[in-house]
Amino acid sequence: MSRMIYDYTKMILERVSFDPVLFEKELKKALRCLLPYEIEHLRKWLLFYTNEKPELKKCLMHIW
Repeated sequence: MSRMIYDYTKMILERVSFDPVLFEKELKKALRCLLPYEIEHLRKWLLFYTNEKPELKKCLMHIW
């Protein structure tokens, strides 16, 4: 079940990546419901995903 939540979180973040404010809001929601090891996976994915989207880099402060 948790893997489905993790995948759903990634899908939502990809869909809202056009708006940094909305992206940050969805990231905060995701951090409340993901397990610690899933947050670690999400952190790695976000580092890769935001490489080409510098406007989203400031949102990464929430996962450190």
